[in-house]
Amino acid sequence: MSIRTDLALEEKELKSKDTSGIDFEENSIENIKITRIRVLNKAGEKSIGKPRGDYVTVEIPNLESHGGQFDLAAEIIAKELKGIAGGVKNILVIGIGNSQITPDALGPKVAEGILATRHISSSLKKELGLENLNSVSVLSPGVLGQTGIELYELIAGAVQTVKPDLVIAVDALAARRLSRLGCTVQISNTGITPGSGVDNARREISIKTLNVPVVAVGIPTVVDAHTLISDLGGTVGADFKESENMIVTPKGIDLMIDRAAELLSFSLNTFLQPQLDKETLRALV
Repeated sequence: MSIRTDLALEEKELKSKDTSGIDFEENSIENIKITRIRVLNKAGEKSIGKPRGDYVTVEIPNLESHGGQFDLAAEIIAKELKGIAGGVKNILVIGIGNSQITPDALGPKVAEGILATRHISSSLKKELGLENLNSVSVLSPGVLGQTGIELYELIAGAVQTVKPDLVIAVDALAARRLSRLGCTVQISNTGITPGSGVDNARREISIKTLNVPVVAVGIPTVVDAHTLISDLGGTVGADFKESENMIVTPKGIDLMIDRAAELLSFSLNTFLQPQLDKETLRALV
């Protein structure tokens, strides 16, 4: 039986004996762990089951409490975003997911907290003393069941209009381990396939389909029950078979989504508008 996870780090853990075609490094800042995986070629794609590209994982043990680590975590995530995306001036942020389903609401909630600036005129920027603002557009398009339109089609239309240098797609992910829910941020430059974590994959959102670089950012909010049981050493039986159609979330999922969305939106704003200090960003948002 296959283990279902969106995290490159967990794929590597599962296939730790085969590291051909992969570069791997990790370090820590206080108790925040940063892991960088680069899939270099077809051998790497085969060994880890992920497309070639860069995958950064930031693990934050105490995401549920703001404490003194919120700003540090946001700084680290913003720095890793810059490392993957580089310096860009015109960005489209997409909040992927269904706001009516709590574990899937991460993307839309992050979108609510992004500072949109594309509509601000040059004269108004100058008047506000914010001449160096990057152009940021935000879209929270919902899901196919709500709109009747494929997510890719909506994003492609927005890309055609906005003509961004970069698309940032934010989505909830699936993990293998409960301990990674709500406290693990993955950043990659390989795009995203919405719904793949819960076996409902839609058309890929990537540079191959949009002709624009796509950076995917996500936090796992669910574990596939079948995966969890297998990972804990469960045996095949009637209940085990039924678990194929179930997902597991923490009982405090509402708070987890709120905190995770707050962290990601602030991290993204820090990356998108590097010339603004934290106090100014908070005031503008």
